[in-house]
Amino acid sequence: MNNKKFDPAMAINAVAEISAERGVNPNINDSATFTFPKGQLMTDTFHGEAEGFFLYSRHWNPSNMALCKALAAMEGTEAAWATGSGMAAITCALMQCLKTGDHIVASMTVYGGTFAFLKNYIINYGVEVSFVDTTNLEDVRKACKKNTKVIYTETMSNPLLRIANVSELRKIADEFGARLIVDNTFTPMIFSPYRLGAHVVVYSMTKYVNGKNDCVAGAICADADFINALIDVNNGTAMLLGPVLDSFRSTSILKNLYDLHIRMKKHSENAMYLAERFKALGIKVNYPGMPEHIDHELMVKEYNEQFGFGGMIAIDLGTAEKANAFMEKMQEKGVGYLAVSLGFFRTLFSCSGKSTSSEVPQEYQDKMGMSEGLVRYSVGLDNDMSMTFEKIEEALKELKFI
Repeated sequence: MNNKKFDPAMAINAVAEISAERGVNPNINDSATFTFPKGQLMTDTFHGEAEGFFLYSRHWNPSNMALCKALAAMEGTEAAWATGSGMAAITCALMQCLKTGDHIVASMTVYGGTFAFLKNYIINYGVEVSFVDTTNLEDVRKACKKNTKVIYTETMSNPLLRIANVSELRKIADEFGARLIVDNTFTPMIFSPYRLGAHVVVYSMTKYVNGKNDCVAGAICADADFINALIDVNNGTAMLLGPVLDSFRSTSILKNLYDLHIRMKKHSENAMYLAERFKALGIKVNYPGMPEHIDHELMVKEYNEQFGFGGMIAIDLGTAEKANAFMEKMQEKGVGYLAVSLGFFRTLFSCSGKSTSSEVPQEYQDKMGMSEGLVRYSVGLDNDMSMTFEKIEEALKELKFI
């Protein structure tokens, strides 16, 4: 499939949800349960055999369904399901695919919460986990076994910004009869992992998809069979664990989804500006939009070009002490906030090894090449990035880092 011809923004725009009262925005449905005109319809809905009827909001409600239609359109999948957090999306998708005695191959550079779930939690249920560098395809293949059921990676890794070769990872997954699950939180619209070969795509919608840092939410996008199995009332992981997203938040996220393409373009534009300025100052910078980035050519081959290279950059100041001093100085000057998370309209910065990746043991941080002085930027939507960079440069000079 030619991924270059797919426009996720226009796919979302094609999804029209006009309310019964003809409002331009879908109504918020705050019902936990729903009525039926006939008893048989309740039975049919319970078994997933009735169109247009809702049983109980832990399963479906109109607000969540409207959001999920738009998410599926954005990803090019048949279906989607919204969860109460990104971790709920990740854990439900994984647990739907795994049982006692199974094996998973996972990227060693995954988000810290995901790493902790795989390293410390799911092993309690008899699931074996191998952590590898998923950008090294031969290492992935060597790690796979007869009982490997999942290969798990992030399209753009956190926080080192390596790019996964999704199409090649799919080939390896097919060799072993495994599912390829890809976390696309860092790069919505920029990458379309399902169209590149992923079986399942997961998101923390808390980040770029919603973009306002005012809620916690997640999403799972896949074919209809997977989503229906996930929410089956008898044995679906999501249905039985119950991580449903509140309908008020679903409606809010849906409205924010329609300007995601504008935001991603601006995040990317601003991040490229910062990366080029850091490079000019002689600061060690990591950004996949730079030609010297190890995965630049791969990203150019697989991304949706019009949305740029993403809003995440990282610089290496060598030590945690220098990183903290710099971040504190930037916050004082109004560059942004010393805070975890990403995808906000203001710039956020954190020292990943001591925060969002702190669950990753030091030995794995060393293997992945994560410096303790790495400062991760989620670059905001500043209208004039040159003014922002002047403050950053002032901070560097005052600390005598340049």
